[in-house]
Amino acid sequence: MGSSSPLVKPASASGQSTSSSTNSPQNRSWWARSWPLALSVALGAAGVTLTWLKPETHSLDYAVCSANRTIYTVDSDLPNVQCIFVHDTLISDTGDLEDITLRWRDRWWSEIPLASVIHLPWPFNFLEPSPRVINIPPNSIVVPGLTDAHAHVLHYGFKMNLNLEDCTSVDDVLSHLKAYVIAHPDILGDPTRWIEGMGWDQNKWRGAQYPHANDFDREPLLRGRRISLTRIDAHACWVSNRVLQLMAPLPKEDIDGGLIIRDEHGKPTGIFVDNAMDLIPSQPFSETRAMEYFTRATSDALAVGLTSVHDAFSVPEEIHFYKKLSETQQLPLRLYLMGSVNSDDYWGGQIPRLIQHGFGGRLTVRSVKLFVDGALGSFGAALLEPYSDNPSTSGIMRLRPEALAKLVKEFSTDGWQINIHCIGDRANHVVLDIYDDMLANASFSIDALRPRIEHAQILTLDDIKRIGKIPVIPSVQPTHATSDMWYAEDRLGPKRIKGAYAYRALLNASPTRVLPLGSDFPVEGINPLLGFYAAVSRLSVTGDSPHGPGGWYPSERLTRAEALKGMTLDAAYASFSEDILGSLSIGKKADFVVLDRDIMTVPIEDILSAKVTATVIDGEVVYGNL
Repeated sequence: MGSSSPLVKPASASGQSTSSSTNSPQNRSWWARSWPLALSVALGAAGVTLTWLKPETHSLDYAVCSANRTIYTVDSDLPNVQCIFVHDTLISDTGDLEDITLRWRDRWWSEIPLASVIHLPWPFNFLEPSPRVINIPPNSIVVPGLTDAHAHVLHYGFKMNLNLEDCTSVDDVLSHLKAYVIAHPDILGDPTRWIEGMGWDQNKWRGAQYPHANDFDREPLLRGRRISLTRIDAHACWVSNRVLQLMAPLPKEDIDGGLIIRDEHGKPTGIFVDNAMDLIPSQPFSETRAMEYFTRATSDALAVGLTSVHDAFSVPEEIHFYKKLSETQQLPLRLYLMGSVNSDDYWGGQIPRLIQHGFGGRLTVRSVKLFVDGALGSFGAALLEPYSDNPSTSGIMRLRPEALAKLVKEFSTDGWQINIHCIGDRANHVVLDIYDDMLANASFSIDALRPRIEHAQILTLDDIKRIGKIPVIPSVQPTHATSDMWYAEDRLGPKRIKGAYAYRALLNASPTRVLPLGSDFPVEGINPLLGFYAAVSRLSVTGDSPHGPGGWYPSERLTRAEALKGMTLDAAYASFSEDILGSLSIGKKADFVVLDRDIMTVPIEDILSAKVTATVIDGEVVYGNL
């Protein structure tokens, strides 16, 4: 048999046409040597250069895929997907890999000049591009970047400098301080240097009594030194006798909104609560020290999957520090700052209004923080009735209701989101009364300002219902429940405890089903999985509670889906960023976290064993590896 076709070779010696054996090793070898030349000639004749087949716009595109579809998007329309596709800083597609690849190729070809007149038949069609695909391990999952909706960034770095959280007695504190001084020669050799730390909690000590300034003098190395130690909740401070001397003369009466603890003779003991802490001398703000604290906090945050933090107390000097930093370099994570100034007069003009500011647009300042009361652990939470275990007090109102109402109206009129610290049922009741009045009389939309109650820790059952009728967002910290559960009922009694740490009730009352979750770090641990675990289990990290292994008031547990939404999409809504953050949805920022196990399905006791293997912000890995 013969043919005039140049594509058909003469018959082989066996009589078989080589056209029937094009896959032989010899022919494959010939084709491997010849196709590049043939392709170059063909494309050259069409006036096409090979470099045009490599659009630079897609050089950073990649897909992250899970064979088990354990990518949790927190998008109700598509809650689990096989893949997310990252283009530059955004999620550009989600779904199955096959569908994503086809859509990506269409977009790829659309950017190549003359692509419509180029047809690559077999075998040239193998040149059709495929996106880079990163497959996570079978047991791993992907979740949106996690947000801490209430934290204190620089305070975290400050606490880590001298952390007293694990101290179980006054003597234990003194031992820590002695070791700290010995380890710092600059302090050891200069008794005028300040020793500052944070984390002590008298409720963990035998007798649960406040310490005394005289306690420091029991250790010769500490005697005569300037020592100031902040309580774990940052609502009380314990100072040395040397500091008391520097503060003299102290007011004979208590400070409005604060308390100076005195002995039976009226002499200050060295404990100052809430507004009285303002009397204590402090070191001036230092950008060098702030950078040290910031670096420690953000490094630890990224390592546990935090991509955004709502800083719940940013004074003007700190805001200026963040602003300056964001304008000279990209912040390592997103910051939503709540400006704060200790004044009963309107101070909105003292802080800048910044929306997605600086390199990468990672800094926002559009909210303010006001304080109404103190904390339950230091008897500063403002209650409607006296404390059950200390009937001599009903707590502290740090702002008079009329002054608070004036500030709320002024900040609202000026367009600020207002986030108010409320722990006790009286504090929460006063704030809800103010918003009730504004709803009836305000000329602007309160809902558009998305006001928040930070902590919303203890409310009457009626006020829990009322918070759902007023467009106020309760911002809660689940680890506060599991930290306080060992003494909270003694402090509040069996009736009030029903409205305390009531996260299920607050979520059910919310018309928008929004309940942002935070940690209040450094008051609690920085790892968001601690909050996730506490929200869904109501147990301590060792798996127990005052009510046993079933959890403390387990009816107030959240589901795992609700808890994940609380630290992603709900937190984004509470910071006006739900259009760009909070879920792995098309068009949103490529902020996501890879965990080495499925926290949505593993046994409760295994949740805290999960480790972050990658934290990604704007499509770039900032911790770990993909």
